[in-house]
Amino acid sequence: MNTYIKSILLASALGMMLPATSIVAEERAYGWQLMSEQERAEHRTKMQSMKTAEERERYRLEHHKKMEKRAAQQGITLPDRPQNQGKGMGQGSGRGR
Repeated sequence: MNTYIKSILLASALGMMLPATSIVAEERAYGWQLMSEQERAEHRTKMQSMKTAEERERYRLEHHKKMEKRAAQQGITLPDRPQNQGKGMGQGSGRGR
């Protein structure tokens, strides 16, 4: 097996070992446009630190409400879902949305 194929197989295997929260960290959080860079980083870290889908979903709903309130205070209407929703790996990827 040549080195290129070995590299691809290794990268694929390592990618499969990453938790589903890695995918969450790469997409934009709901209300990201209302968040500072620090808030976005803290949100990603918090999502990645959670161990269960239930924890992530509970936090995601709290975050959604917080962003809705912030948007209302600023006179902004947010879309129902983040812009990346429906793209990429889809419902079965562990994102819980």
